[in-house]
Amino acid sequence: MAVLLLSSLLLAAPVLLVVSGPVPGSTNKTVPLILWHGMGDSCCNPLSMGAIKKMIEQEIAGIYVLSLMIGKNVVEDTENGFFLDVNHQVSMVCSQLAQDPNLQGGYNAMGFSQGAQFLRAVAQRCPSPPMKKLISVGGQHQGVYGLPRCPGESSHLCDMIREALNRGAYSDLVQKHLVQAQYWHDPLNDDLYKKHSLFLADINQERWKTVPEFTGLYRKSFLSKGCFSVWNLTVPSRRGPSPESAVSPFFL
Repeated sequence: MAVLLLSSLLLAAPVLLVVSGPVPGSTNKTVPLILWHGMGDSCCNPLSMGAIKKMIEQEIAGIYVLSLMIGKNVVEDTENGFFLDVNHQVSMVCSQLAQDPNLQGGYNAMGFSQGAQFLRAVAQRCPSPPMKKLISVGGQHQGVYGLPRCPGESSHLCDMIREALNRGAYSDLVQKHLVQAQYWHDPLNDDLYKKHSLFLADINQERWKTVPEFTGLYRKSFLSKGCFSVWNLTVPSRRGPSPESAVSPFFL
């Protein structure tokens, strides 16, 4: 998985940075980059996000790279990827970005797996500081329906979460306490999904189609970005098949 992410980034990072001009008022001609890791990972894992951050800093002189840590340490960061309400995570990140002096002129963002749709929520909900470009690597913008096995230390968590999702992904208890439930999209129960999904149905505007003034808010924020690039995974990943990476036609 780490090799796949590194390969994707090697292809995407030059495009991301070349198409963006310098940040006004910045002493550096490169745009800062925000990274958000996927399920079961952390901001600083030396075999994944840590290696990606280091590689970018070595390849692009002077760039400011922030790999998001959701929590006070790496352990909390990993656990919060399973158990901390996504809407709260997005609010935490919006606050962190707004207070970072290195980002006030704008930034680019790259999300991996579930981190991709979380960063899309940041783009839609938090216009300041401005996100210039967003690259999604293996994101599930239409949600998931099924949870594959996770390798390594996260395997027991995945087994527990899979059972809870299969029993009742849209129950209040599961929705409020399991991150993956908040972007669970059951194609056989679409009305149930739209009614009870606490995160994905909101950022995809699937429960607000009859409220034009609200639907226009997210759409305007998202389409103001100079570029949204979706990189589908061509081999099986922890989070399932690549068609889920597509963004809703209604949203666009």
